Amino acid sequence: MPKCTARFLPCFLLPVIRGNIVQPFFLMVLLIAVAVLSTVMITGNRQSGTAPAESVQQFADRHWQTPVPLQGKVPGDYSELESSLLPESCGSCHEPQYRDWKTSLHSKAMGPGVHGQTLVMEKSDPATARVCWSCHAPLSEQQPLLLKTAQNGEKKWVTNPAFDPRLQQHGLSCAVCHVRKHERIGPPRRSTPEVTGRIDEGLPHGGFVAEPAFSKSVFCKGCHQFGPDGYALNGKLIENTYQEWLESDYPAKGVECQSCHMPDRRHLWRGIHDPEMTRKGVTITTEVSGKTVQAGDKLEMLVTISNTGTGHHFPTYLTPRVVVSGYQIDRSGKTIPDTTQEAVIGREVTLNLSEEIFDTRIPSGESSFFRYSQTRSEHASRLIVIVRVEPNYFYEKFFRAMLEGDSAGKGRELIRQAWEHARSTPYTLYRKEIILQ
Repeated sequence: MPKCTARFLPCFLLPVIRGNIVQPFFLMVLLIAVAVLSTVMITGNRQSGTAPAESVQQFADRHWQTPVPLQGKVPGDYSELESSLLPESCGSCHEPQYRDWKTSLHSKAMGPGVHGQTLVMEKSDPATARVCWSCHAPLSEQQPLLLKTAQNGEKKWVTNPAFDPRLQQHGLSCAVCHVRKHERIGPPRRSTPEVTGRIDEGLPHGGFVAEPAFSKSVFCKGCHQFGPDGYALNGKLIENTYQEWLESDYPAKGVECQSCHMPDRRHLWRGIHDPEMTRKGVTITTEVSGKTVQAGDKLEMLVTISNTGTGHHFPTYLTPRVVVSGYQIDRSGKTIPDTTQEAVIGREVTLNLSEEIFDTRIPSGESSFFRYSQTRSEHASRLIVIVRVEPNYFYEKFFRAMLEGDSAGKGRELIRQAWEHARSTPYTLYRKEIILQ
């Protein structure tokens, strides 16, 4: 396996198996954010004089330093509520956004899987723990250790006096996207999208800065796209979602990441873990030939799965997989042995990420075909096709390997919880019964 550094590690749970011991590196989940702020007026502009306006990409690069620098001293006129970085404090005024956020994976970004691993790494490998935190808990206030540079240029890890364990547990909280140096930043209001810059009108926390980048896909790029020299297998980057979007027809149609994952600016960020969201992303059709064939003759079916509703590959990442199954059942509903045929849609890799086994994902706008061809059983009454989604397929295998080995350490109970959760997430996306005559 190529030598890895924090810069090149894939943005999810990267395990390296040494002997029989699984050594975890890090887990990174989606980072997409937008907030809704209302009843505002413009009182100035961030760009002064004739200085050129900052591009969306420049803003994203500046905004997404990792870790996000400490917020620093709280403005003297801030109340205790305005000074807080906790999401429940934001929710006291932004209740709809907070309510949605609590149901999202962003709120669970520092769940037991990541937390259990970083507990082990904090002392033994703080540099790798910091890579995990960079997307799962990016605020410096969420990180127990900081990397400091001494006067002689030597870097060392020190205890972070501003660390807030409550804030860390909230993962990708409101402040991760919307607070820098205690200044609030969000998208322009819907009624006047052209109004950008500082907006005040006596609002709490000194108003906010209206920034158009919050509604652009580039805002999501930092955690959903590796650079050209990032970690890759078989010549393909492990994390390539933003590039997949660029290569689709979505940019030309003006469909951004937020268009689908934050509909009507809601803080939901639904993806492949959500059956309703997944059903919007694909179209499945079934054609059967030979429904009237006799026992012993060939029974054939074609299942077409088209990526009609996602602006990236389906699935975009290597942690989920989609299993298409066809089988015959008798009149009592029991599966008839030796009539099952399956195909997998996904990117299968070895557990140590050293090799890609296959990649059958469906690019945006394209289709995959599953051909069922089996002898009809004399007991067959119906032909069944099922499309099943396993959102945490890789994680389930990884956490199981950790528990079977001895690398979980003091995070073992948390890893066990993560494994149990991963096992509970599969669902049936599509099921159809074809009556055989």
